[in-house]
Amino acid sequence: MIIINKPNEMSEKIKSLKLQGKSIGFVPTMGYLHNGHMSLIEKARGENDIVAVSIFVNPTQFGAGEDLDSYPRNIERDEALCKEKGADIIFAPQSVDMYPKGYSTYVDVEGSITRGLCGASRPGHFRGVATVLAKLFNIVQPQRAYFGQKDAQQVAVVRRMAEDLNMDVEIVSCPIVREEDGLAMSSRNTYLSPGERMDALVLSRSLFEAKEMIMSGKRDASNIKSHIKSGISGVKSADIDYVEIVDADSMEDLEVIRGRVLVALAVRVGKTRLIDNIILEVE
Repeated sequence: MIIINKPNEMSEKIKSLKLQGKSIGFVPTMGYLHNGHMSLIEKARGENDIVAVSIFVNPTQFGAGEDLDSYPRNIERDEALCKEKGADIIFAPQSVDMYPKGYSTYVDVEGSITRGLCGASRPGHFRGVATVLAKLFNIVQPQRAYFGQKDAQQVAVVRRMAEDLNMDVEIVSCPIVREEDGLAMSSRNTYLSPGERMDALVLSRSLFEAKEMIMSGKRDASNIKSHIKSGISGVKSADIDYVEIVDADSMEDLEVIRGRVLVALAVRVGKTRLIDNIILEVE
């Protein structure tokens, strides 16, 4: 495994690998890797000749007052995990190399796909996400890029961007990896105190209850959302950002639950903002 820090060096390395006929699988991350990231690397390892992992805490997707400075970082640990899972390349650039002095180009994905959910509560977030991923795709030139379903809206945004801009990359969404008790794995889980960690289980518990309700035949989205909100509101440390039921591809709000459906929520447990979701195929 090799570690590359400079974008031009990464591009040159990828160019030489492609001249050898190698296929490239790409796992973009912000580091502080966990088993969810490991599952993406394993998936990429099984489908490509070369697996590249980026580790870059992207400043343009953080808003004012968010946790850019405190976001967990441990590059040595990340390198060991990548090596253990069979990654071939780590691309770990510095902000000054990704956004040099005078940088002024950004990518906006507009419409319903970014209007709600995290797009509403974190203005500018998906502008930063789309911009950095467009840059990373240009540098790494992967045939496939791997993302976790926990960031379901991000996956939809990246697919839209790739299609609209004729990017020659397949966007692969992989299932959420959960702790044994159901909590979705996240680098931000490390912020939680032991008590908050227990309280955070209300996210997955509420989603699983919603799934049972939908599978039993309930189709009124407002009733399902009310049930979720009621359960979360009973946890003192939990503060709801949003609970939404939308079309999983367009992110349009649904009144009647049918088709490919995303039930998504964002909740602050203490000071930590957590997201989780389920995707269901409903006739």
